[in-house]
Amino acid sequence: MKFSLKTVLAMMLTVAGMQAHAQISDGIVKIGVLNDMSGLYADIGGPGSVIAAKMAVDDYLKSTKSSLKVEIVSADHQNKPDIGSNIARQWFDADKVDMIIDVPTSSVALAISQVSREKGKIHINTGAATADLTGKACSPNTIHWLYDTWMLANGTGKAVVQHGGTSWFFLTADYAFGQALERDTEAVILKNGGKVLGKVRHPLATQDFSSFLLQAQASKAKVIGLANAGGDTTNSIKQAYEFGIVKGGQTLAGLLVFLTDIHALGLEKAQGLYLTETFYWDLNDQTRAWSKRFAALNNGKYPSMDQAGVYAGILHYLKAVDAGKTDDGTKVTQKMKDLPTDDVLFGKGSIRKDGRKLHPAYLFEVKKPAESKGPYDYYKLLATIPADQAFRPLSEGDCPLVKN
Repeated sequence: MKFSLKTVLAMMLTVAGMQAHAQISDGIVKIGVLNDMSGLYADIGGPGSVIAAKMAVDDYLKSTKSSLKVEIVSADHQNKPDIGSNIARQWFDADKVDMIIDVPTSSVALAISQVSREKGKIHINTGAATADLTGKACSPNTIHWLYDTWMLANGTGKAVVQHGGTSWFFLTADYAFGQALERDTEAVILKNGGKVLGKVRHPLATQDFSSFLLQAQASKAKVIGLANAGGDTTNSIKQAYEFGIVKGGQTLAGLLVFLTDIHALGLEKAQGLYLTETFYWDLNDQTRAWSKRFAALNNGKYPSMDQAGVYAGILHYLKAVDAGKTDDGTKVTQKMKDLPTDDVLFGKGSIRKDGRKLHPAYLFEVKKPAESKGPYDYYKLLATIPADQAFRPLSEGDCPLVKN
């Protein structure tokens, strides 16, 4: 049987590709996007994170000509650790999922981090905030990509105190995330000469904040710190606006606010808010170009920080899989730490031994309605926090991986 030169070359390339990825289990790299698809965090991640994941896979394969075969699966953890853990075990044990990404809700994220460690798989977290993921609960199989409570506290909290917000009352979501954000922000307030006059904790997905807001109002604190996120943040800000709290002289500090939250609130209610993010669509030409592509696939909705993180995290993950020629979770996690990060959304960065991804953070102020040029033109950049200052120092995290 005779073969043309073109056919022989094609066969050689196929064999080379098979040999290069001989250690890819079942021949497919399978990525699981696990998040809140229908609840109070759905706009932050939800189906939009799946779109970002598919964009990352398409862009990586096209730009590198890689022979990797990649699949995306997704599920709704409903913000419940038991449901999230069950999905992760099913994915890892039966469905041959290699990596789980996104996972908002800190209690769920901590559970998934533990399951990933047990199974020798990898968890890239872009959705949860608790700094404990790279602190006392750090894992050799978890990378915390996007933001955390220490970063938020030292960005927004510090800025508000320095601008005269010296007395605080906390409105806190009563689970791991809210408690960690309150803890880290209180430490920053006290360190910078402020004081905390009181705090109240509310259940996740609260609809009526009236009793909590009345307590905050009665405290006479200059600042009401919102240690919550998503629908809880937007509902508390809307109701505070209705109660005339801001007109009464108190300031609201949204300690974790996303672009999608501002869009839901409208600038009339959100104007003047300080917030800290690690991504904004209008930062530069590259972020603008990518965000417009994303919006075209997402019914015109621009990306949240979380969705941008999913995109960048998957790009670096696939780069590490290719470089290491394996999808073994522990080996890929180490390879991700060994390789410098560099993408169009977050620029150059690195991943520390404790799993903390380092990149700049940005302090923004929400524009007044008259300052905005149109939908999603919502932020004014006040300060850029360099990567080496944006996150907790490695020596202060109490991560066992650092001690060993």
